[in-house]
Amino acid sequence: MLSAFRNRKAARNANKIKKLVEVEVDHDQVTIPELFRCPISLELMKDPVILSTGITYDRESVEKWIYEDGKRTCPVTGAALTSLDPVPNHTIRRMIQDWCVENKSYGFDRIPTPRAPASSSQVSEILARMVAMRGKGNAEGVMEMVVKIKDLVKESERDKRCVLSNGSARVLSETFQAFSYHENQENARVMILLEEILSGLTLILPFDQETESGLWSNKSLRMIVKILKLGTLSGRRNAVLVLKEILSSDRTKLQEFAEVERSMEALVKLINEPIDPTTTNASLLAIYHLVTPSTSFNQKKTLIARLHALKLTEKLIEMLVDCTRSVCEKVLGVLEALCSNEEGVKRAYTNALTVPVLVKKLLRVSDVATEFSVSILWKLSKYEKSVGEDEGVAMEALQVGAFQKLVLLLQVGSSLKTKEKASELLKGWNLVRGRVECIESMDFKNLKRSF
Repeated sequence: MLSAFRNRKAARNANKIKKLVEVEVDHDQVTIPELFRCPISLELMKDPVILSTGITYDRESVEKWIYEDGKRTCPVTGAALTSLDPVPNHTIRRMIQDWCVENKSYGFDRIPTPRAPASSSQVSEILARMVAMRGKGNAEGVMEMVVKIKDLVKESERDKRCVLSNGSARVLSETFQAFSYHENQENARVMILLEEILSGLTLILPFDQETESGLWSNKSLRMIVKILKLGTLSGRRNAVLVLKEILSSDRTKLQEFAEVERSMEALVKLINEPIDPTTTNASLLAIYHLVTPSTSFNQKKTLIARLHALKLTEKLIEMLVDCTRSVCEKVLGVLEALCSNEEGVKRAYTNALTVPVLVKKLLRVSDVATEFSVSILWKLSKYEKSVGEDEGVAMEALQVGAFQKLVLLLQVGSSLKTKEKASELLKGWNLVRGRVECIESMDFKNLKRSF
């Protein structure tokens, strides 16, 4: 009985496979009329549109040609376009739909009628209603409008451009600012709305100056930090993405964010308790902008001291053991900045993982990662000399093949500052090279060396 059941099941599966193969073969045997093919992609058009030159294309292909590739001519005729807005070709679309229905047996499904693209009047009406409801403090009504804006942005690149051109980012930031002033910030509906606005803002990066001005108010910054600490996972993710954007675009406002209570703790928490690589990258970039050389000396000194108290240096070194290329570059960038004072370099120097992981990153990740690694090794070596310690950094680095890597670095090229630091390290390490050295063979597999 069991054998019979297995035979029937095998026969059914064989029939299914046979039907699939038949459909694929028949599909290949059907010739799509040239009139229905996009001249750019040569595929069956799903949303045929006409350019000002009278030629019909698939919307996705021609909008990529115009807006992403920056072309202002007709792909077929080469004539200049008098208008960049394609017009739907309803006649061809209906013909394609009828043809798909007729050839359904060959595996062609009827192409659905595309949604009409967003218009400026439609977007303006949504924004006007959002502003009106914002004035009344109607969080639920504003939420509905925010969702509509998000849906338009996600619909297509054309709708996204339409949303942006009508000032949606500015209205969203002003709305975030307005609801951040609510006294009852524990109101669950308000918190959900604020997270939804941040979600919408992440879809329309980068921000213009007007958008940023609404997010730079003291109340807005405090609310962003609050969401970083207490929001949902998606809310915290969107908050740090928005924060990273505004910190990178206006360096004069860094002090205002740093003065928000427990702002640095909120960023470090996202690194200690990662949500996803995107969130980790954004958190590291935000911290990097706060502690890079453009920051005033006293401000930078205070911020780095706060990060040391949070044991960020130790966490970053631990992350270097196993992280992606993108995360590695940012970790090294922040770590290099933290090693700019004595406390930071001391913490790195006393960590047993520091030298081995830095040498491992040389020439393995990227040019940026290599430059940061050389800079940190140089700072460690300088610190060791200043405190009168033995040549521990040199001996440990030589054991894992640092000398050969630095020599190769000078040969393949790097920035002038990196070459100077590498040369200085080589001169110092060469004095102890004869006592201890071990080449990491995997780093030089298939490499012809002259040294």
